[in-house]
Amino acid sequence: MALTIGVDIGGTKIAAGVVDEDGHIVEHLLRPTPATDPERVAESIAEAVAELSEGREIEAVGLGAAGFVDETCSVVRFSPNLAWREEPLQKKVSALVGLPVVVENDANAMAWGEARFGAGRGESHLVCVTVGTGIGGGIVLDGALFRGRWGMGAELGHMQVVPEGRLCGCGNLGCWEQYASGNALVAEAKKIAEADPGRATILLELAGGTPEGIEGKTVTEAARRGDEAALAAFSSMADWLAQGLCDLTAILDPGCFVLGGGVSTAADLWIDQVRAAFAANVTGRGHRPLPEIRLAELGASAGLVGAADLARIR
Repeated sequence: MALTIGVDIGGTKIAAGVVDEDGHIVEHLLRPTPATDPERVAESIAEAVAELSEGREIEAVGLGAAGFVDETCSVVRFSPNLAWREEPLQKKVSALVGLPVVVENDANAMAWGEARFGAGRGESHLVCVTVGTGIGGGIVLDGALFRGRWGMGAELGHMQVVPEGRLCGCGNLGCWEQYASGNALVAEAKKIAEADPGRATILLELAGGTPEGIEGKTVTEAARRGDEAALAAFSSMADWLAQGLCDLTAILDPGCFVLGGGVSTAADLWIDQVRAAFAANVTGRGHRPLPEIRLAELGASAGLVGAADLARIR
């Protein structure tokens, strides 16, 4: 059975694995990302590939990179969390490993993994939304990964949903991820706790007594224990998430949405509200088939699996 290697390169860790044609991970490893040194990043990837290749015949390597990847699937134009600026990643890694290499945006790779082997199996039109620190996304249309003319499409988190709204890390104002992400969840919880501490007694207790100590995990734990402020923060995030899905439906008309990312581990606290708010507000409601809203199945391995499969088929 043909084997490829997928590598998911994040700001803090590099996850690599050998993947077979059915999307199964044969062997897997993790190592830290030397994020400030592009040369060391390429070397670390090559070291991981060499370790995983030992005793195996590997056809190709797919890299899922957090950043803007050009239309040739070779150069990372920009990455917010690594020191990549016009980085010829495909050329560097291919020279080091002696194998064909494909570079893809990490969220695109995740979407492809879920489309091929996860929650999106059987759907020719799907949108994958990763809800973590920010919001990422990937789009599959007519069974093919949509990348845009220059390879930089599907930056879903940077749709402007509030003109002159909150400042985003991208430099613009009012981006979707400022209202419907893990960071947005924490910001909303802090705001409620500061304005009305009586609604946030459990949340503040878990946070050491001050709003400044509130983190994502404390919001989740407090919500599970019935804290009013934490539940309200999740409710706000869910409504904003549903609104973005409504907008994407009006544009793309997908068969399903696949929601993943770190915040999805607490999906029991918000997924029902997202589905209800989406059904109540989507354009054409009552006169159109509604796309399903599903939770991702491959977890943290989706990007790795997707990158490996893209390396196989390109």
